[in-house]
Amino acid sequence: MKYIQEDLNNKTILITGGAGFIGSNVAFHIQDNYPDAKIVVFDAFVLGHFKNLRGFRGEVISGDIANKDDLERLKKYKFDYIFHQGAISDTTVQDQKLVVNVNTNTLTDLLDMALEMGTKSFVYASSAGTYGNSPAPNRVGEGEVPENVYGFSKLMMDNIAYDYMKKHPEMNIVGLRYFNVFGPREVYKGKTASMILQLSLQMLAGQQPKLFKWGEQKRDFVYIEDVVQGNLKAIEPKKSGVYNIGSGKAREFGHIFGFLTTPGTLFEEETGLKPEYVDNPWAFYQNHTEADIEATKEGLGYEPRFGLEEGITAYLPEIKRIYNEEIK
Repeated sequence: MKYIQEDLNNKTILITGGAGFIGSNVAFHIQDNYPDAKIVVFDAFVLGHFKNLRGFRGEVISGDIANKDDLERLKKYKFDYIFHQGAISDTTVQDQKLVVNVNTNTLTDLLDMALEMGTKSFVYASSAGTYGNSPAPNRVGEGEVPENVYGFSKLMMDNIAYDYMKKHPEMNIVGLRYFNVFGPREVYKGKTASMILQLSLQMLAGQQPKLFKWGEQKRDFVYIEDVVQGNLKAIEPKKSGVYNIGSGKAREFGHIFGFLTTPGTLFEEETGLKPEYVDNPWAFYQNHTEADIEATKEGLGYEPRFGLEEGITAYLPEIKRIYNEEIK
């Protein structure tokens, strides 16, 4: 399905973090819909994995966005569009200097490179982590009080981007605040993969699934196809800006467990599995996120196609494949 009017055939496109979860899905969407596009994936292969790119026909460059010598290798190209997904995305990393250096400081280098090349649109990954535990629903420009250095690094990226937007109106610059993304190609994120995948794999293995007490936490879960949609629509925005990418609805963790254990979903029959409630070890944990997406609908023409249940249902065949072929 094509989400945009722009024809990306014969365009040159950079995807940083392109071997990762979101980046690889963006790469394959472009490859499938615009077979004559030249796609360059740039990835340090830390959370990114080569298996996410099996079937990819573009060019892959191993490199670190925080290494200026590695970035120099990109300057031989003239990128029409850049999707910047590369980052330290593990929210539990405590090394403040490292996270700010990799996530925040590199944005300036990449934006400067894009301006030198005459790039038409620059889309980068921000995060719902910028809101911390501020009351939901979460709106851009309100309640931006991050609880960890990851969220802080993303908020500082947004500050840099706003400055470039003012100074360089000739280039579209869009930041996307992802909420809880789930779907195919996330398995290599390991412990940072969605709770939907982690609960499913635990239960398929016959284990008692673990939930933080008492399963009442609420998150805005957004299926990967809608995140891809947001990225593509961000290259032709009504105006540059920072936008939420979510479903617009918060759902309780306990509800997800209930849906996964409904006969005909993960299992054909009742299993008798009950959750094990454990203490939450993270003081900075976000207990309720919910994207206000009205501005996203207006500015990007974004409209979620998948609710939580529809997204999980679409994902189930891949979850079962992962368990049977890679985990079991």
